[in-house]
Amino acid sequence: MAPPSPTQLAWRRRIEAALRVAAPALDLLLAAGDRVSRAVARDDDDLDSLPAAPGAPVPSHRRVGPGVRPGER
Repeated sequence: MAPPSPTQLAWRRRIEAALRVAAPALDLLLAAGDRVSRAVARDDDDLDSLPAAPGAPVPSHRRVGPGVRPGER
């Protein structure tokens, strides 16, 4: 890869300087957006007002974990 030309280095310095100047404003924007999203998420009462769905019946032969049923040996 060839080294950057003087023009490319000048543009790079300009862009990095602009980012350094804009960084505090961008940090504030991100912090404000985080606060707003948390405040909006707390007001999700729409799902609380819905009735709970009935649970599916659990079959009596359901097994959890390793093991054998009586009489399967």
